[in-house]
Amino acid sequence: MTDTLTNASSEPEYPSLAACPACIATPAAVDRARAAAAEKAARIMLSVPDAHCALCIQTVESDLEKMPGVKSARLNLTLRRVSVEAEPGVSADAIAKRLEKIGYPAYELDPGQLSMTETDKQGRDLLMRLGVAGFSMMNIMLLSVAVWSGATDATRDLFHMISAMIAVPTVAFSGQPFFRKAWAGVRNGRLDMDFPISLAIMLATGMSLYETFNSGHHAYFDAAVMLTFFLLAGRYLDFRTRAVARSAAQELAALEVPRAIRLTGEAEEQVPVADLRPGELVLVRPGGRIPVDGIVVAGQSELDRSLLTGETLPVFAGPDLVVTAGAVNLTGPLTIRVTAAGKDSSLHRMADLVAVAENARNKYTTLAEKAARMYSPSVHLLSFAAFAVWMWLTGGDVRFALNISAATLIITCPCALGLAVPAVVTAASGRLFRAGLLIKDGSALERLAEVDTVVFDKTGTLTRGTPEPVTLEGLSPEALAIAAALGGASSHPLAQALAQAARAEGAIPAVLTEVAEVPGYGVQALWQGRRVRLGRAHWVGAEALDVTATYLGIEGQEPHSVAFADRLRDGAEEAVAAFKAQGKRVILISGDVPGAVGELAARLGIEDWRAEALPEDKSAAINALQAQGHKVLMVGDGLNDTVALSAAHVSISPASALDAARVASDIVLLGASLAPLPEAQRVSVRAVKRIRENFAISFGYNIIAVPIALVGLASPLIAALAMSVSSITVALNALRLK
Repeated sequence: MTDTLTNASSEPEYPSLAACPACIATPAAVDRARAAAAEKAARIMLSVPDAHCALCIQTVESDLEKMPGVKSARLNLTLRRVSVEAEPGVSADAIAKRLEKIGYPAYELDPGQLSMTETDKQGRDLLMRLGVAGFSMMNIMLLSVAVWSGATDATRDLFHMISAMIAVPTVAFSGQPFFRKAWAGVRNGRLDMDFPISLAIMLATGMSLYETFNSGHHAYFDAAVMLTFFLLAGRYLDFRTRAVARSAAQELAALEVPRAIRLTGEAEEQVPVADLRPGELVLVRPGGRIPVDGIVVAGQSELDRSLLTGETLPVFAGPDLVVTAGAVNLTGPLTIRVTAAGKDSSLHRMADLVAVAENARNKYTTLAEKAARMYSPSVHLLSFAAFAVWMWLTGGDVRFALNISAATLIITCPCALGLAVPAVVTAASGRLFRAGLLIKDGSALERLAEVDTVVFDKTGTLTRGTPEPVTLEGLSPEALAIAAALGGASSHPLAQALAQAARAEGAIPAVLTEVAEVPGYGVQALWQGRRVRLGRAHWVGAEALDVTATYLGIEGQEPHSVAFADRLRDGAEEAVAAFKAQGKRVILISGDVPGAVGELAARLGIEDWRAEALPEDKSAAINALQAQGHKVLMVGDGLNDTVALSAAHVSISPASALDAARVASDIVLLGASLAPLPEAQRVSVRAVKRIRENFAISFGYNIIAVPIALVGLASPLIAALAMSVSSITVALNALRLK
């Protein structure tokens, strides 16, 4: 039995039925976590609804990182939110005010309460402006037909004047999303993508007004309004594709219940979930979603956890069962004693975890940012050069030269490049979440795609981790009491199973002192002045059995052995077979005895297995594999797997894993089945492929489009269409992962 050092706990044990049992914390643990977090840099999330291009990433991040107390800033373009890591004392209000000054209105965002209200409002606003532009465009096009058909003199001037009366207010209203951002950029000394767009719209409108007031033959009101319409259409379609790529954090937030039924004596009252405190009772009626983490104190029912873990079958819930927020109560009323609510709930912390992961960096994000940084100086110089060259070639035709200059600025917008990575990461994380996998690190997808070797732990990973002792009859009442006490002081599944079985036999745990767990060996203590141990055979001084067992040593007595039987975890056979079918090398490394490990390996078809491995042995094996050039995925759940999980190229832990293992892993498996693991690897490969495709689309578009604009074959209107199509193509390509 391999364990790590821990102290005995006097807290009661309850069966757990949680989306993320490792996220459940006692109030004391929550306080300790908060104190630890206060010593570290705080993470502040803000919504930045006006962010829409790669240049916005550069502007927002570089400005915030110059702010005193800010360590780093990461803007997720797909979700339009910025994650700021700052020293204690830096407030969200101060960050929002700084962003406001550079033209990016920002609002503090609780990543566990991601609401779609502001997003929906933005979508309605874009749609309204798009509708106005479309209606005006059709009317101006009808008036233009008369001019194109040969209307002259006063008739032509009248149609131009009517077009102006329609176009000017339309452009002023519908073009506001572009004008506001362009002005904010100019005011702060930068030229982003909205500046050339605004310039093109105003040039077309201004030249048309000049022609109208001077009885000119040509006016471009239709082009100005059409340009506005198509740019808005592209931005709205881009907005909708982002909304479809709804993040896992938003899906988690959608499961949170804002209000709950609190029981006070015989009365019931509706209260906000944030007002609930540990120890209070809440009632969850059939059909309702559980609003808090807690313990069932009355009632029996079945729970639907499919949206949390991907498990399709309902599970039984009864008294003393630990449940978490987000599950749906199906058949009977449940009374639950609150252990955590609101920001302290496991569901909320899971959303926090995903929100942070979706803002993480990888090498593709860095590449996109470097390309975006080149945009501002190079493209504006290119546009100015195009204007100067065409002024010289046309003998001073300002109108023609300005059109080419504006088309060049618009067509080279790096919007598609900015969406290339975050759109894919968001879509992939959402898909994996629905399959029951929670990504903690945004770079995990990239690393998972490179895996060629999979290393599994045995107990609690390939097996259910709920072994049952089968030889308790050989223990005396005295030994059973000591085993119950030692087992209850350990976090190892064999020790826990032994303690529970001993208590079920009626044993009262013995009183122990100096209880301590020795990593990789077991747990020891003093009983009536004698040393007692529970753990590995050679550590206890017993002869090892060739089956899964733990050993009890009492000073002055012969050691006792307790054999266990365990069952395969759901999906274990399918996962191993699928990894092998993908051409992956599968290895089983366990601290268990050779007989038990070999039997399991043979059953699963794993040729490469190792038994009786200490924590350092697992880590050394993974380091050796990676030294040979292999990319290793480690799947484990025990504290003895923590070092190996950290050493691996990428790591996955079941949600039932202990806290340290969950923290060390990159991805958390929410459900009980291992079947989604190979699918996660396939999704990661496709995600990296989509990112590369998006880069190819973005760079290929610019390679083709820029020369077309420079030689005068693309008007500002055509440039706007091309720019919108490129951004939408990238977003739609990302959505192929869903």
